[in-house]
Amino acid sequence: MKIDTKLTHIGRGDETLDVRPVNPCIMRASTILFKNHDAWQATRKARESERVLSYGARGTSTNFELEKLLCELEGGYRAQLFPTGLASLAMVLLNYAASGAHFIITDAIYGPVRAICENFLKKIGIEIDFIKADASDVEEKIKPNTKLILCESPGSILYEIIDLPKLCQIAHSHNIPVAIDSTYSSGYLLNPMKFGVDIVVIAATKYLSGHSDLTMGAVIINEKEWKNFNKLPEIFGFTASPDDAYLVLRGMRTLGVRFKAHEKSAKEVVEFFKTRKEIKTIFYPALKTHPNHEIFVRDHKGANGMITIEFADGIDRQKAIKFVDDLKFFSIGASWGGYESLATVTVPPRTATDWSKRGPFVRFHIGLEDSDDLIDDLTQALDKIKG
Repeated sequence: MKIDTKLTHIGRGDETLDVRPVNPCIMRASTILFKNHDAWQATRKARESERVLSYGARGTSTNFELEKLLCELEGGYRAQLFPTGLASLAMVLLNYAASGAHFIITDAIYGPVRAICENFLKKIGIEIDFIKADASDVEEKIKPNTKLILCESPGSILYEIIDLPKLCQIAHSHNIPVAIDSTYSSGYLLNPMKFGVDIVVIAATKYLSGHSDLTMGAVIINEKEWKNFNKLPEIFGFTASPDDAYLVLRGMRTLGVRFKAHEKSAKEVVEFFKTRKEIKTIFYPALKTHPNHEIFVRDHKGANGMITIEFADGIDRQKAIKFVDDLKFFSIGASWGGYESLATVTVPPRTATDWSKRGPFVRFHIGLEDSDDLIDDLTQALDKIKG
């Protein structure tokens, strides 16, 4: 099946039934009942390698249908759902955490991951190196005690691109697993496991849900790394609501249609930004001028609705704030990937490279509004700060 057919047909319940609903039913449960002791023990054994009902916190049939669809999209062995995208990233880090271990993390990782590193991982004796956002210096940073490489591509806010096949080749030659935050692509624009990535993290809060009405994270894992991963979520009590799993499944049915609409409007907005002298730099990986654009085109099916601009000299942070405040169809809010357009004044959290003298920056999510209305709105707000 092609990807759009998978999105339509997989994760819809038991297909062998003579009569069934189009969508899987929501199963809400905490306690699961067993016919006898042997059935209970057999289920506990089976859940080590299968999706089976055993306890509500370990997932219900609704959760399993979402996990099935995510594995089909990414080519993974198993998937695990979490209450947020950040919880998913935290669990990946915790899975490889041990005193004396060394982690390599690319500079464009989702900003709150740095708080996990500072407030927990370093306190238990884990050494962390943040490398260049494009991972071009990864080989020189590897140490004998390196246990994990965590990356994000396209990167957070500035959309830096990593050559994933090259990164994975280097990492695996040292027997180091590679994990990626692939929320930008969300199982549709890029499938990192095809390039050797071991663990894929997606914030389902964003494009998978598509409606800004829930939080959820997902980790999709290959068979080699799953054996190290299937214990901790239960130990820490991480689980995801079946109601939210149902909503993510419903959102994913239109994922391909929405991605195409977001990309179309985003490209039209980018073309408009090119005409404005107030804007010095446009960060959008589909642009030929974007760093590593050729790798992006080689590996990705397309771009999403994310754009970041850097204002030209003479427009300071206060003017950037006024610009965002004057927008009518762009709301101010965290997250992205929903149907609505967003704009926020931002500072890229980078330490391996120095961006302190650049900016100000505004990050946009281009939603599903008519692009002409969005461009008219951007025009009136830019006109108020020009000069």
